[in-house]
Order: sequence, then C-alpha cells, then structure tokens
Amino acid sequence: MAQTADMPTFKCVLLGDGGTGKTTFVKRHLTGEFEKKYVATLGVEVHPLVFHTNRGAIRFNVWDTAGQEKFGGLRDGYYIQYYDISAKSNYNFEKPFLWLARKLIGDPNLEFVAMPALEPPEVQMDPNWQKQIESELKVATETALPEDDEDL
Repeated sequence: MAQTADMPTFKCVLLGDGGTGKTTFVKRHLTGEFEKKYVATLGVEVHPLVFHTNRGAIRFNVWDTAGQEKFGGLRDGYYIQYYDISAKSNYNFEKPFLWLARKLIGDPNLEFVAMPALEPPEVQMDPNWQKQIESELKVATETALPEDDEDL
C-alpha cells in the first residue's frame, strides 16, 4: 500500500436529496455491502476511499452529507450530486448546483454530464438450464429437513 503522506488525496462531496443513494454508494465501496433500507445521514460523515490505479493509489476523502441547505459551505471542492430521476420534484433539482459550480470555477459555459444509475440489462438464460434449476428447487422445497443438525 502506498504511504499515506505520498498518496494523492482529493475531497469529494456527495450531496442530494435524502434516499438518493449517497450513503449506499460509500458503503458499497467500503465494505461491498448494499444497504437496502433507508437510514437518514445526520450532518456529515467523512470516509477515506482508496482506489488503486495503474499509477498508484489515490484517496478520496468522501463527504457523505445529509443534503440539507445548511451544509452549503461544503461545496467548495469536487462533488457528485445525487437525485432521483423518477421523482417529479427533482426535475429541476440540478439547476442550483449547476449555477453554483459555474460560479465556483468561473466558467458560465460549464455543463453537467448525466450518468443515471440505471437497472442492469436483462440477463439471458439458457431455457434448459432454467428448467433444471426450477426442477431442483421444486425437489428441495418438497424434501423434509432432518430432525437433527448432525444428520446434515
């Protein structure tokens, strides 16, 4: 692992409405788990995420915010904005952030790049293999379990 002092470090602020996936994104990178239930973030949590590249390790100090307006002062670095594209209330959510980003970097022509987190494409399965799995599952559900765990 690269020395902490030598590792390039960047600040990245995640912001957006509650329930849009900011904390899930961080947890997925930290532990690999995908948290399905929603637990609101209180205030801000900073998590160092290390990524290994072909040019060495880099660290992002990721600021997972509660998305409240009172944390507007955190927006002085790079940030990733999250919003729910299925909620009509969010159709214009990005406009204040685009205005702020243009102001911070001094470029009135700055544009956002939309990268929606879409569902993965449907998986094609071999119909014969699917029938075999369904048959084995049916047998498994009809088979009685042993009375004693030692029989397993």
